[in-house]
Amino acid sequence: MASTHDPHLWLEEVEGEEPLNWAEQKNLKTKERFCTTSSFGAQQEKILAILDSDERIPGFVAYGTDLYNFWQDKAHPRGIWRRTTLEEYKTRDPAWETILDLDALAKAEDEDWVWGGHSMLRPDHDRALIHLSRGGGDAAVVREFDLQKRGFLENGFRVPEAKSNVSWAGRDRLLIGTDFGSESLTDSGYPMTVCVWERGKQLSTAREIFRGESTDVGVGAHSDPWNGNSEYYITRGTDFYNSELFVYRDGQLERVNKPSSANAMIHRGALILRLKTDWNSYKAGSLLIGEVCANTADSTNLDILFEPDESSTLEGWSTTKDSVVLNVSENVRTRAYSAVKTDTGWRVDRIGSESGFLNESAHGFDSDTSDIYVVNSESFLEPPSVSIGQSGSTLETLKQAPSFFNESKFAASQHWATSQDGTRIPYYEIRPASAEGPTPTLLYGYGGFEVSMLPQYSGTVGVGWLERGGSYVVANIRGGGEFGPAWHHAALRECRHRAYDDFIAVAEDLIDRGVVRQSQLGIQGGSNGGLLMGNMYTRRPDLFGAIACQVPLLDMSRYHLLLAGASWMAEYGDPENPDDWEFLKNYSPYQNVDSDGNYPPILITTSTRDDRVHPGHARKMAARLEEFGHTVYYYENTAGGHAGAADNTQRAFMQTLVYEFLWETLSNA
Repeated sequence: MASTHDPHLWLEEVEGEEPLNWAEQKNLKTKERFCTTSSFGAQQEKILAILDSDERIPGFVAYGTDLYNFWQDKAHPRGIWRRTTLEEYKTRDPAWETILDLDALAKAEDEDWVWGGHSMLRPDHDRALIHLSRGGGDAAVVREFDLQKRGFLENGFRVPEAKSNVSWAGRDRLLIGTDFGSESLTDSGYPMTVCVWERGKQLSTAREIFRGESTDVGVGAHSDPWNGNSEYYITRGTDFYNSELFVYRDGQLERVNKPSSANAMIHRGALILRLKTDWNSYKAGSLLIGEVCANTADSTNLDILFEPDESSTLEGWSTTKDSVVLNVSENVRTRAYSAVKTDTGWRVDRIGSESGFLNESAHGFDSDTSDIYVVNSESFLEPPSVSIGQSGSTLETLKQAPSFFNESKFAASQHWATSQDGTRIPYYEIRPASAEGPTPTLLYGYGGFEVSMLPQYSGTVGVGWLERGGSYVVANIRGGGEFGPAWHHAALRECRHRAYDDFIAVAEDLIDRGVVRQSQLGIQGGSNGGLLMGNMYTRRPDLFGAIACQVPLLDMSRYHLLLAGASWMAEYGDPENPDDWEFLKNYSPYQNVDSDGNYPPILITTSTRDDRVHPGHARKMAARLEEFGHTVYYYENTAGGHAGAADNTQRAFMQTLVYEFLWETLSNA
């Protein structure tokens, strides 16, 4: 375990007067350096115009014939929750009915409300549980909303601010895990119990039906209206990647027989499992389906919906009423499929047709009543489109986003670098088509929690970076999910260094290929990607010209003691275990920065209201670098949660700040 002496520990007091004053002083320094340039205002306006544009495709969640959308723009900075019909959505300018105006609510209640999502009562669709966060943190208050009267129920369900798990179990009953006081939360700060809460009763009277352990990540539950909410499905997360699944019926709890590492979903009486490891005769990465009641007694009678190979992996799945939609990545190029049960077994069909899009994904339209699926298509240089269809039919395009920058001036290509252990690492490069030599290049990475970096269109990257003459690169390093569970497992815990070796290999390949000079190479990452940035800073400062490190983990000796940090020990390790600290200390940037080192300029950003990754990581690192005399810039948003921003104006400012820092530093190198 690391030494407990830490002169900057006082910066962990999230809302202490001294830490906030310290942060404000650093903010002023950063704004004076980068927000007063001749280009900052114009760039911010361009990015904000994209974020606020009415031409963006409004995403939706369908319930029956109604489509619900949460929308933020210049007139509604906090956002409005609204709805329309599918037929109306197909028109060029749909008529939307505003259900809840968050700006008006925040003003009326004098609260810094940020939208935290909703949970719809099914199948009636006339009530919803609305989650409202103060400043954008994960903790939220929950209120019952009447969709017919378009207002909160005065005597409806209400949950005080907490990191709660709440779901409907019928019109007058909720399944809830929340902060009930002593011994109700895990060490990670998430609910440890599942209770049944009846309408008209005080929350304190909710009846406990399940209790996990304090060392768990958390527990949660839901039910399914297809069987009249007669069964409750309870998930106990023993760590971030392992869980137990229980069926609660007639007062009895029955454990489902599944591998602890398998992701589970229950839909209309069917159990869907995505395996992380080999199990019986089934291969890791496979998607299986069978009856829940049969599986609780016998787990061998399962059908295979998908089985991976060396180049393909399952990125995700969802359901329609009677089918399963599969999103499959083949060498980081995604395609969608539909699995339909027939008399002879499950038939899997390609959704849509071959196209130039690098990323085509699909999801069920309304899994309760419809077999329609929604298809989203995009590439780095092809704006998104949204289509719908169902098995046996051709796709109907609903919306096509416009171009937000001149994509024709750029070319996208995939390349492969070779990591230190010989593993080939893919990466995508978007580069000015006319470029003949090195250009300022921004390399983005994440590499953790089985999160894949897939090809996506970004108008803000286009105007904020590409149109200024830069190249943009996305690295698909290990720790992510680009090639399934094995790609993720390869960089877990003591193997974390492989993710960093991979990122370094991509950077070196870019330099070797003449895409960029070392002094022109900037890198960016947030959250776990912020930890990646911290390690690039301490391990290979000679390789990069500038680093943007956002909402990061950086002090790996204390991350498990701060907010939700304990939930990530399966990913990183336990600092209090001497064996784990032996490898953890090698990738803890806060401990590894050298007072005599020669480091590139770094911008570290965070949010006071980030209640997932503690802002103390960013604060302490900035303070230590300043103490050592290294060039560091720091910016702390007062709102925004782990996303770092709560509305489009804040998002535009933060994105412009990052691009301005990188461009000013790299283009002058």
